[in-house]
Formats: sequence, structure tokens, C-alpha cells
Amino acid sequence: MSTSPRLAPVDPNARSVFGSILAHQPGLAAAFFELYAEFWNRGVLDHASKETVRMRNARITDCGY
Repeated sequence: MSTSPRLAPVDPNARSVFGSILAHQPGLAAAFFELYAEFWNRGVLDHASKETVRMRNARITDCGY
């Protein structure tokens, strides 16, 4: 998987391309961040396990974030 986005950022000077791309659809961005917060704050797995999985997934997919 590439770390190059397929959409141009809304703000070319933004540090985070991910957040800038979500700015194209503010409603989608709000829903995503609500879901993301729910994922990190609740669930069966403890925070350390979730973070380990997140880091492993980022390494496997060559994620730049």
C-alpha cells in the first residue's frame, strides 16, 4: 500500500494530509473521529494491545501516519 494520497489536500500547507483530505467531507470526518474515539475508549482489548496492533498494521501497510 502506498503512503501517497489519491486526493489532493484541501490545505496544501497542512502538516497532516489525512486530516486535510477528510476536510473534503466534514460530515464524514466528524463521524470518523467519533467512531475512532469509541474504538480507543471502549471494547474488549486493553489500550496497550490496541496500540500494538495499530503499530504493527502501520508497519505492514507502510503507513506514514
